[in-house]
Amino acid sequence: MIDYKLKFIKVMAKQFFKRYWLMLVGVVVGAIGGYLYWSLVGCASGTCPITASPINSTIVGAILGGLLFDTFKNKKKNE
Repeated sequence: MIDYKLKFIKVMAKQFFKRYWLMLVGVVVGAIGGYLYWSLVGCASGTCPITASPINSTIVGAILGGLLFDTFKNKKKNE
Protein backbone atom coordinates (compact mmCIF):
# COMPACT_ATOMS: atom_id res chain seq x y z
CA MET A 1 0.00 0.00 0.00
CA ILE A 2 2.78 2.42 0.93
CA ASP A 3 4.72 1.52 -2.21
CA TYR A 4 1.70 2.48 -4.34
CA LYS A 5 1.41 5.83 -2.56
CA LEU A 6 5.10 6.58 -3.06
CA LYS A 7 4.82 5.80 -6.78
CA PHE A 8 1.78 8.07 -7.00
CA ILE A 9 3.63 10.90 -5.25
CA LYS A 10 6.63 10.48 -7.57
CA VAL A 11 4.42 10.60 -10.64
CA MET A 12 2.57 13.67 -9.38
CA ALA A 13 5.85 15.44 -8.50
CA LYS A 14 7.28 14.64 -11.93
CA GLN A 15 4.17 16.06 -13.63
CA PHE A 16 4.28 19.16 -11.43
CA PHE A 17 7.93 19.90 -12.21
CA LYS A 18 7.42 19.16 -15.90
CA ARG A 19 4.55 21.63 -16.01
CA TYR A 20 5.97 24.42 -13.83
CA TRP A 21 9.75 24.10 -14.24
CA LEU A 22 10.15 27.46 -15.95
CA MET A 23 8.24 29.31 -13.25
CA LEU A 24 10.23 27.54 -10.51
CA VAL A 25 13.49 28.58 -12.18
CA GLY A 26 12.14 32.13 -12.29
CA VAL A 27 11.34 32.02 -8.58
CA VAL A 28 14.89 30.93 -7.75
CA VAL A 29 16.49 33.50 -10.07
CA GLY A 30 14.19 36.23 -8.76
CA ALA A 31 14.95 35.36 -5.13
CA ILE A 32 18.68 35.54 -5.80
CA GLY A 33 18.20 38.82 -7.65
CA GLY A 34 16.12 40.28 -4.84
CA TYR A 35 18.70 39.35 -2.24
CA LEU A 36 21.53 40.75 -4.36
CA TYR A 37 19.57 43.96 -4.85
CA TRP A 38 19.17 44.28 -1.08
CA SER A 39 22.84 43.59 -0.41
CA LEU A 40 24.27 45.78 -3.19
CA VAL A 41 21.77 48.67 -3.42
CA GLY A 42 19.50 48.36 -0.40
CA CYS A 43 18.04 51.28 1.49
CA ALA A 44 20.32 53.53 3.50
CA SER A 45 17.62 55.12 5.66
CA GLY A 46 15.71 51.93 6.45
CA THR A 47 12.36 53.46 5.50
CA CYS A 48 11.96 51.65 2.19
CA PRO A 49 9.30 48.95 2.70
CA ILE A 50 10.72 46.46 0.19
CA THR A 51 14.48 46.94 0.28
CA ALA A 52 14.91 47.62 4.00
CA SER A 53 14.77 43.91 4.85
CA PRO A 54 16.52 41.05 3.01
CA ILE A 55 13.47 38.83 3.52
CA ASN A 56 11.07 41.31 1.93
CA SER A 57 13.43 41.95 -0.96
CA THR A 58 13.94 38.23 -1.56
CA ILE A 59 10.20 37.46 -1.47
CA VAL A 60 9.34 40.29 -3.86
CA GLY A 61 12.15 39.21 -6.19
CA ALA A 62 10.93 35.61 -6.14
CA ILE A 63 7.36 36.63 -6.97
CA LEU A 64 8.43 38.93 -9.79
CA GLY A 65 10.86 36.34 -11.17
CA GLY A 66 8.21 33.64 -11.17
CA LEU A 67 5.71 35.89 -12.93
CA LEU A 68 8.26 37.07 -15.47
CA PHE A 69 9.53 33.61 -16.38
CA ASP A 70 5.99 32.24 -16.54
CA THR A 71 5.15 34.66 -19.35
CA PHE A 72 7.64 32.84 -21.62
CA LYS A 73 5.79 29.54 -21.35
CA ASN A 74 4.25 28.23 -24.58
CA LYS A 75 0.49 28.09 -24.36
CA LYS A 76 -1.11 25.14 -26.10
CA LYS A 77 -3.99 26.09 -28.35
CA ASN A 78 -7.21 24.15 -28.12
CA GLU A 79 -8.06 22.83 -31.55
